[in-house]
Amino acid sequence: MIHQYKNNGYNIVMDINSGSVHVVDEITYDIISLMEPLVKEGIRDAETLKAAVVNLANARYSTAEVEEAVGEVLELQEAGQLFAPDIYENYVFDFKNRQTVVKALCLHIAHDCNLACQYCFAEEGEYHGRRALMSFEVGKKALDFLVANSGNRVNLEVDFFGGEPLMNWQVVKDLVAYGRSLEEPNNKKFRFTLTTNGVLLNEEILEFANREMANVVCSIDGRREVHDRMRPFRGGQGSYDLIVPKFQRVAQTRGQMNYYVRGTFTRYNLDFAEDVKHLADLGFKQISVEPVVAQPQDDYAIRQEDLPRLLEEYDALALEIIKRRKEGRGFNFFHFMIDLEGGPCVAKRLSGCGSGTEYLAVTPWGDFYPCHQFVGQDKFLLGNVEEGITNTAVRDQFKCCNVYAKEKCRKCFARFYCSGGCAANAYNFSGDINGAYDIGCELQKKRVECAIMIKVAEMEEESDND
Repeated sequence: MIHQYKNNGYNIVMDINSGSVHVVDEITYDIISLMEPLVKEGIRDAETLKAAVVNLANARYSTAEVEEAVGEVLELQEAGQLFAPDIYENYVFDFKNRQTVVKALCLHIAHDCNLACQYCFAEEGEYHGRRALMSFEVGKKALDFLVANSGNRVNLEVDFFGGEPLMNWQVVKDLVAYGRSLEEPNNKKFRFTLTTNGVLLNEEILEFANREMANVVCSIDGRREVHDRMRPFRGGQGSYDLIVPKFQRVAQTRGQMNYYVRGTFTRYNLDFAEDVKHLADLGFKQISVEPVVAQPQDDYAIRQEDLPRLLEEYDALALEIIKRRKEGRGFNFFHFMIDLEGGPCVAKRLSGCGSGTEYLAVTPWGDFYPCHQFVGQDKFLLGNVEEGITNTAVRDQFKCCNVYAKEKCRKCFARFYCSGGCAANAYNFSGDINGAYDIGCELQKKRVECAIMIKVAEMEEESDND
């Protein structure tokens, strides 16, 4: 499968199955587009392909030009870097039969929050249920479950999530200490992370987080007016002025590493690139700003007609990132970070985040769900910390959730980069975890294209400097 596109003056050709990316001249770009349908028809003989393409391309290019370009394309094909066969489809058939190894938990340490974010899927932390704080005993049993069900895996991850986890800070500290006590006897290593709105953040909490948390996620949406509109206190007051200096302190004390500021853009700020630039201007080097996922009836929901504007915005942001890096003012934008050399393992490329199998969310009272976005939906209740996983049917359904189980993914060039997208979004918009959230898919495809273009620009600059 081939995907071709033009961006920032580059002719980019992606060979999806091999992972190869090529930057080519105009004639080679055209020749590849002419050759792909022939290869799909099963024509792979070099002389037959050359003759067919020469006949098709002669109206625009000379025979000598076409033959030279075809020869170069055929060399790439012979090297397995163009028109490569799909060798992964059979790989997924054993997913259901593999032993389930849990590697990560999202601990809902607090089903409560001190903000009233308009777009919050957790309903101000309540998750379709009741306000509650996780007890140490429930959290302890969750960590015991993780250790017992992690097989031979050494590195385990636990995210303290909410609501707002700092509203239950003592239990966070106690669970970190308990997790550390489990490491040596069980040959495990915990990687703790914290997601916070910053309201309760102080120096004592930050000192602990800098010592014990491998990552800190700081929730902020961008410009003051954008942030305060969507993330106010329950009384309606804005939270921007309170949290910005606290988050700047996080970035400073962590050496601009192992944290990121995470925002959400909505229909109210389709010019979200301005919010990304604003966060960069505040001094943040690790930035993620993501599209809101909301029902069509919500005023702030992104709609199909917004897509052209948003695609242009991603292109503009990509150019801004290239410009700032050249000026020595660079920053990382998470949706544009891509590894074209190593990347995730095959299983991760095919099945994504591992929700419902490798990754579970735990409620304050100890129930297991596939991830935080499924919490409170009874049909996805997997079990609890007392009995373990009891709903194996739902677990097995998630085991088989991969890019080949999703019809739209099978035909999509981005499938090995997004790994099929978010199962919760697919379910909420199509009624099936193997369905698709079409708006999210279109944005994801544009992000992949921009990420690769940025990589191409960086490589070109490195080559020029050499």
